[in-house]
Amino acid sequence: YIDSLEVCSFSNNQLSGSIPSTIGNLTNLRSLSLSKNQLSGPIPPTIGYLSNCETLNLTYNQLSGEIPANIDGMKSLEYLGLFDNQLSGSIPGEIGKLTVLEDLYLQNNEFSGAIPSSLGDLCAIDCIDFSNNQLSGQLPDEIGNLATLRSLNFTDNNIFGPIPSEWGNCTNLQYLQLGNNALSGVLPSSFKNLTSLNYMLLDDN
Repeated sequence: YIDSLEVCSFSNNQLSGSIPSTIGNLTNLRSLSLSKNQLSGPIPPTIGYLSNCETLNLTYNQLSGEIPANIDGMKSLEYLGLFDNQLSGSIPGEIGKLTVLEDLYLQNNEFSGAIPSSLGDLCAIDCIDFSNNQLSGQLPDEIGNLATLRSLNFTDNNIFGPIPSEWGNCTNLQYLQLGNNALSGVLPSSFKNLTSLNYMLLDDN
């Protein structure tokens, strides 16, 4: 029976139309990949019912609308890939409740508004990429809580203000990309603690 399905991949086809809301019935699903298709319309809120899903890959489509706020129901999620779509609206603070999330890729969309401070609750996070969106506001201090963070990319947005000194606590950070924003101020002295950092791009600020 399809209800017992654990892995579902339809990547790299020519699927069109919207993602059906009945996807939420596949509660045993551990991996869902619909990347590289021609899917459009919103991500159905029923996606939040997939509490056992560890991988959600919807990249390289034409999806629009907002990320459903009840995405925090995907409590087993380790990989969230939504890049290269036409998603918009604010990034929901509920993403911060995905406490086993390791990879968060939202680049190349049309997201706006501030970066949610709840990102600081992602205690297992390794990579965050929000580049090439329309995000604004200031960089959240709470990013400094992310002891496991290795790569952070907020390039090509409308972010302004200083780089928080708290970010000097991200001692596993290796890649930091904040170029093409409107950042100001000085580089925090706490960055001397970032002994693993080997790639930093702050150009065009």
